[in-house]
Amino acid sequence: MFDRIDTELLELLQRHGPRPTAELGEIVGLSPSACHRRIRALEAEGFIAGYTARLSPARIGLELDVFVDISLHSQSEEALTAFESAVKSFDEILECHLLSGASDYRLRVAARNVADFDRLHRHCLSRLPGVAAMHSAFALRTIKAFEGYPIPPRADVDRQR
Repeated sequence: MFDRIDTELLELLQRHGPRPTAELGEIVGLSPSACHRRIRALEAEGFIAGYTARLSPARIGLELDVFVDISLHSQSEEALTAFESAVKSFDEILECHLLSGASDYRLRVAARNVADFDRLHRHCLSRLPGVAAMHSAFALRTIKAFEGYPIPPRADVDRQR
């Protein structure tokens, strides 16, 4: 069963990263070994997709977040596949989402500054296959950064894969 303890563990792990199981167990009311078993079960069942560190973009020299809406010439399977494959080859493209609505895709791009974004625009974004139009918007300030998904209590629902 997916219960309150699983919910608390997932919230703690996604907001604060890996921590000693003794510490996590104390917070949720489990022994370190029981806590370890719960976390391994959550990993095995796909609730936890992996662990990463959240870096400070400013500290590593990335001062600019840019959102780029892209429309393609065609929405054929071949065109979508070619575009998506090309997007994956550029580390500066942090996220890519297929959209409904006016644009086909929304990208989030990291750049050092406006001049660096100009370089990315010329040597990366303009080379993506099938692009008919691009519209960019610069993030002026982050009000709320992504820190994790809200986890609804599911005490009455069995774990599903």
